[in-house]
Amino acid sequence: MTDLFGGAAPYYARYRAGHGEQAIEHLATTFGPDSSVLDLGCGPGTVAIPLARHVREVTAVDPDEEMLAEGRRLAAEVPDIRWLRGDSTMLRTLPPFDHVVMGRSFHWMDRRTVLAELDELLPPDGVVALVGPGRDPGEDPWEPTMRRVRAEFGLGPMRATNSYQATGEHHHDVLATSPFRDLSSTVYERRLAYDLDAVIGLQLSYSFSAPAHLGDRLEAFTDAVRKALLASNPSGRWEHVEATEVLIARRAPA
Repeated sequence: MTDLFGGAAPYYARYRAGHGEQAIEHLATTFGPDSSVLDLGCGPGTVAIPLARHVREVTAVDPDEEMLAEGRRLAAEVPDIRWLRGDSTMLRTLPPFDHVVMGRSFHWMDRRTVLAELDELLPPDGVVALVGPGRDPGEDPWEPTMRRVRAEFGLGPMRATNSYQATGEHHHDVLATSPFRDLSSTVYERRLAYDLDAVIGLQLSYSFSAPAHLGDRLEAFTDAVRKALLASNPSGRWEHVEATEVLIARRAPA
């Protein structure tokens, strides 16, 4: 996963929507103020930074040094975050943690192996939390236009090996057959507004259209996106309701 997002970190930090205050507060209440939390696949700190204000400490781990650098920059005045380069195969080398959260990262991992290891590493009351789009996230209003542009450039969503698209198994299904099969799901909805620059920046935050992936086609791609989006919506403004799921997974009662 290290170079999938080459050059994407600034766009990810600026244009990817956060998870919203309600979702972060839900996580904070679940973990408790004295907890040490592992944010596995932290990106530029989308979860780690707001969560750090509510818990004792956060260990933010990601394989992409550009994402970590962006996170450190954004969290310059936020205490109690430790930024480490690593991935889900290195759980046993990390400092101890009470709970683990993953935001838009679990699908890049060997999900069952990770859960089995977490069963060994987490304390008895340890929680695995996932935060991000739910089972049926819907489609962004600009997506039909973007599909056409991506097709013109020979781009397509890069399916993570353990994603639902690749295996047919949602995270819920994988968790339901794991030691952490006591599940609680809460969905929070927000109406978000995007202008043209935000939609273009969002495209550059994705693995399949990150700047490093586009290479010398970056300018041509952004020009094509701009023209196509304005042709489909001359106002250059979009709104949609985004649903964020907080999925809390605990070990099943004995």
